[in-house]
Amino acid sequence: MSGRLPSVLTNAARALPLFPLELAVRRLFANVMEARPSIVGRLGEHGGCRFAVDPLDCPFAFVITPRDEHSPIRVVRDHSTAACDARIAAPLLMLLGMLDGTYDGDALFFSRDLVIDGDTGAVLALRNAIENAELDPSTVLGMPKPLRDPFNRAIELLLDRLRRTLDAPKPSGLGSKAYLT
Repeated sequence: MSGRLPSVLTNAARALPLFPLELAVRRLFANVMEARPSIVGRLGEHGGCRFAVDPLDCPFAFVITPRDEHSPIRVVRDHSTAACDARIAAPLLMLLGMLDGTYDGDALFFSRDLVIDGDTGAVLALRNAIENAELDPSTVLGMPKPLRDPFNRAIELLLDRLRRTLDAPKPSGLGSKAYLT
């Protein structure tokens, strides 16, 4: 599968403690929920589901139960140790690309770059909620409005270069990337 982080980075990440990453991910999730609180409401009956988000090229996974900005998020070494309703697995770069619309989850699923286990209805609800939220890097990072457009353009250029370097699938262009215009 293309688009994976180099093994030297993966091996180095194995030595890192998970708690600082967990704190950072909690802050990022809180930023998203502050900017787009409708995400949880759009999950409907799946709002209390526990999702394992498994970056296949990283030595950790994220376990998320979206309820509000204080939703429990854990970073674990092995997602199988957490009882989850659904698992979403792909290389990290593709998972990030699905957040901002660079990649279409359906296309990644049918090309087998994305694996879904468990409650597919919950995963579809999550995907629809994320697509509707029209997330961009500056929103996730909680940046002030005047810096958002130039920051998003710089991040897109960086991620595009990274996708080419890692031979990741070409972006689908199906997502909303209005922040780049």
